[in-house]
Amino acid sequence: MMVGVEIRAGEVVAVALADDGTVSARAAIEAKPADAAAAATAAVERVTPASSGPSSLGIASSGDASVSARVLDSLASRYAALFQHRARIGPGTASAVAESWIGAARGVNDVVYFGVGDHATAGVVSGGRAVTGAHGYEPMVGWLALNPVEREDYRKAGCLEAEVAAAGIVRRLVWRIKAGDRSRVQDKVNGELPAITAAMVLDAARDKDGVSISVMRDTAKYLGMAAANLVVMTDPETLVLGGVMASARDLLLEPILWELSRKLPGPMMEALKIVTASLGDDAPAIGAARHANVQPKQNAI
Repeated sequence: MMVGVEIRAGEVVAVALADDGTVSARAAIEAKPADAAAAATAAVERVTPASSGPSSLGIASSGDASVSARVLDSLASRYAALFQHRARIGPGTASAVAESWIGAARGVNDVVYFGVGDHATAGVVSGGRAVTGAHGYEPMVGWLALNPVEREDYRKAGCLEAEVAAAGIVRRLVWRIKAGDRSRVQDKVNGELPAITAAMVLDAARDKDGVSISVMRDTAKYLGMAAANLVVMTDPETLVLGGVMASARDLLLEPILWELSRKLPGPMMEALKIVTASLGDDAPAIGAARHANVQPKQNAI
């Protein structure tokens, strides 16, 4: 049995997996980062059968590395005999591992994952192995510098994340409204602009709201540029697009593909397979579990 845990903003998710990747149990517990260790322990207890034998434990977390280290140490201490193989990994890299294992890129050895939701994440699998940097970081794709303008939000979260993550999509729509453009989204929230969500912008774009369509086109341009940068640096067999690029593929996939075709060398674009992620929000936990299970075998080679 494999167990994977993802530490999210305000929540800890744990999944138990069979050897074939089937999720046999799942638990989610709301928690602040300071309480992540206790929440992870409770979540793992819910998904781990009392009769289970030696297993592996993977932790996926972005942000402060000390949080995931504290969670891993706490669980390792509590379950010393159970989780003999343990590992930490970033959520983007974990998603790449999961999608190349049982997801949209099943069986592919060279994969780049790129996903956007509340944050922008990316991960690389090369030669069937998860790629991590010298200091354990995964690709900090949110910090890709795609605009020569220097802005305060770029310095806080990174250029790409400021433009394409959920908060960035909302921010750009609000800027357009404040500049005088009229969107049906502002009617939906009765003029209370802080109540606007990224989901509202997506729904309005699908409903032919002109300003929302324009915002999503700009979003797709940034996403395509970022994806192209990831591809030219890694030369993967398959590019997996996750998060909003999968859930809103009806709005984003075609313009992203167009942008990729304009930014990549022709032969590289022709050789590249592009798919949307299939494992949803649990991909990081699934990938973390898989990574912890296979890492000792890989390191032994």
